[in-house]
Order: sequence, then C-alpha cells, then structure tokens
Amino acid sequence: MDKLIAKSPCEGLLPLTVGSVTLTEEEPGVMTSVAPYKGCEEALSEALKAAHGMGYPAANRATGRAGSRAVWFGHGQAMLIGPVPDATLSEHAAIVDQSDAWAVVRLEGEGAEDVLARLVPVDLRAAHFKRGHTVRSLLFHMTASITRVGDTAFQIMVFRSMAETLVHDLKTAMEGVAARG
Repeated sequence: MDKLIAKSPCEGLLPLTVGSVTLTEEEPGVMTSVAPYKGCEEALSEALKAAHGMGYPAANRATGRAGSRAVWFGHGQAMLIGPVPDATLSEHAAIVDQSDAWAVVRLEGEGAEDVLARLVPVDLRAAHFKRGHTVRSLLFHMTASITRVGDTAFQIMVFRSMAETLVHDLKTAMEGVAARG
C-alpha cells in the first residue's frame, strides 16, 4: 500500500526572489471560515475580542496581526487565520475548518505593488490600500484574497488547487518588473 505524504500547497515551488521582490509560502496554522448568524455580528465581534484579541473585520479590512488574524472574506464571512477558534464563537456564527483548502503566500519587497499591478484590477498602492486593508479580487484569472500586511508586503490566498498557477503568474510578473528596472 502506498503511503500518503503531507505536502504544503507550494512545496517545491517557493521561496523565490526576482529582483527586489520575494515570494514565500506562509504556514497560516488553522484557517476557519466564520459566518455570523443573522443579527449576531456585534456579539461575534465581542466574542472574537474576548477569545482572540481581535474584532470581526469590517468589509475590506483585516484585524489582528501575524499569527492571529481575521480577514474579511466577502459579505457575511471572514477567515480566522492562526488560532483554533474558541468554542464560544459557534454561539454567534457558523464555524467551518478551511485549513487544507488554501495556499497562502507572502509577496514582499520594493516592487511588490508593481508586480500586483500587472495582475490585479484594483489599486493596491499604499496611498489607497493601507496596512490592514484586504480585497477579494481576480489575480490574473484566479479569485484571490489580498491583504496588505506591511509597508511593502502582501498576504495572498488562493484555492490550494491553484497554487502552482499562482506561483507561475507571480513569477512572470516579478520577472517583468525586474527587467524594467
């Protein structure tokens, strides 16, 4: 009988540096979809604060910090990234484990905005898209979640099945930006 070997979504693909931009895979820990029940968003936010030190994120925002973050994921949904969700959250929201469903990468460096400008139809420049801002958008032809996590750093999440395509598309854009400079 064959033995299955657990691999990360970007195993063998990353890390990668082209010019001044680096692409690395992140190990996000537990990833949990949190969808508040009707009328329970405020109570959920209080429960999140009490249990994990962060509130439920507003639209296009992320709360918390590296290792323990809540990212807006669309209307009536956020992704809790890092901690195992406290049991009290289920009183206010539907809680679903998503840990194996996503590839999570970090794009970082002075040209990161320029790389994303080649792939994303949203203005991600720091003047408009500050730390803690997040967006669900297309990244070339894939749906992605993009969050600014530093002055020149972005966390990007796509479905696990798209990890190789994500790395390919980002590498191509990184090469284009590096060739320009």
